[in-house]
Amino acid sequence: MAYTIIDGKATSVIIKQQIADEVKQIMAEGGKQPHLAAVLVGHDGGSETYVKNKVISCEQCGFKSTLIRFEEDVTEEELLQCVQKLNEDTDIDGFIVQLPLPRHIDEQKIIMAIDYRKDVDGFHPINVGRLAIGLPCFVSATPFGILTLLQHYNIETSGKKCVILGRSNIVGKPMSQLMIDKKRGDATVTVCHSHSANLKQECQEADIIIAAIGKPNFVTSDMVKEGAVVIDVGTTRVPDATKKSGFRLNGDVKFDEVAPKCSYISPVPGGVGPMTICSLMKNTLSAAKKEFYR
Repeated sequence: MAYTIIDGKATSVIIKQQIADEVKQIMAEGGKQPHLAAVLVGHDGGSETYVKNKVISCEQCGFKSTLIRFEEDVTEEELLQCVQKLNEDTDIDGFIVQLPLPRHIDEQKIIMAIDYRKDVDGFHPINVGRLAIGLPCFVSATPFGILTLLQHYNIETSGKKCVILGRSNIVGKPMSQLMIDKKRGDATVTVCHSHSANLKQECQEADIIIAAIGKPNFVTSDMVKEGAVVIDVGTTRVPDATKKSGFRLNGDVKFDEVAPKCSYISPVPGGVGPMTICSLMKNTLSAAKKEFYR
């Protein structure tokens, strides 16, 4: 079967251009330039790359961006003070504290301290709760990006059987809320995880599979029915001597053998990844426009 590649990179370029045009319009009418801040603790390679890409995206969208760095040994108290300062800074529309944080810091405590009206990562319990009951809110960036991709490619989700592999707070759970929501995905949703008894059978019946389980090449062709849509959220670094960095990013889906059975499939890299940052930009614009919380 001929399959279509879901190109997150190309889609994100289009969306960021739309955001940039809107920002120009806002500023031409005397409005305020949107401002996103990011707090980075330590020097984790993945987080460094992600935050660097956020700064670049802010420039592309015409946003102001601020990066606040702390060393690995920052105290929880210092970090909470920084969050409080950002909450009170009227020029900053939205901010994120890059996860994961060092072990001695309680992540949940930091998330709870963020003003939910500036929580563009969509992790605060108020945003999570509003999502669950279908109220306007900031939606966690990766699930938001996946939904945007499905819409961009006009992939029918209403009434379809959608299987989500993984139940994390960052992807699996919010994704299931989006896909089940009447106004958004309107799908029949099954969430599978490491303890699901008949995981393979569930996948074989799915019209849409969203793999966010964190296990490279977990989804194989015998798990996918003909014509299914497969979205790969996995980004595991695996050693690769042919690459300059010594590693490559590997998805949760065994792409080469699964793709021929699909109608649509997202690659790794270049699929969901660019859309995650793009969604953060969309959330920042919404924060600047006070779209959800006045």
